[in-house]
Amino acid sequence: MVKKVVLTVLALVGVAAAAIVAIAAAKPDHFSFERKAIVKAPPERVYPLISNFHEWPRWSPWEKLDPKMKRDYSGPESAVGSVYAWDGNNDAGVGKMTITELSAPNLVKLNLDFIKPFEAKNQVTFQITPLNENESQVSWKMEGDSQLFPCKIVSVFCSMDDMCGKDFDAGLASIKSIAEKQKVASQE
Repeated sequence: MVKKVVLTVLALVGVAAAAIVAIAAAKPDHFSFERKAIVKAPPERVYPLISNFHEWPRWSPWEKLDPKMKRDYSGPESAVGSVYAWDGNNDAGVGKMTITELSAPNLVKLNLDFIKPFEAKNQVTFQITPLNENESQVSWKMEGDSQLFPCKIVSVFCSMDDMCGKDFDAGLASIKSIAEKQKVASQE
């Protein structure tokens, strides 16, 4: 009787594992997700917060993960080739960002390279679209390859959107707050 129960449980575990592997194998080799926010400020006030890596500690949700994080800025400031590297605790990890394209005041593209706790190379795009003279839509998009099978297994249980979406929302909310407060301060 016990042997039959154990064999049944093992068979069910085997079927579940095979199903997970089959679902993972069918996952796409590329991921992409995006978040957007409306900011009551023109693109000219939002753009410098994103195009200048020295501004990121003010709004990026990941900056708060390690107060002792080491930061290294290199290359030209607020220009193609600007680099921001960080080395933090297990939560912040190790990596670097490099600006690859700028079109003021509407577009910032960068390469995002994670080194630890895992390696990944992603592309990030910020699009700042004017809605009227005092309002902008800010779009934050990340995309990359998910060809490694362990990544596909993880994606069966949670998507990149699930893992990073709330952080993108928090970052956009911080950008909104800073840009809108600058508006108030400049009117005084």
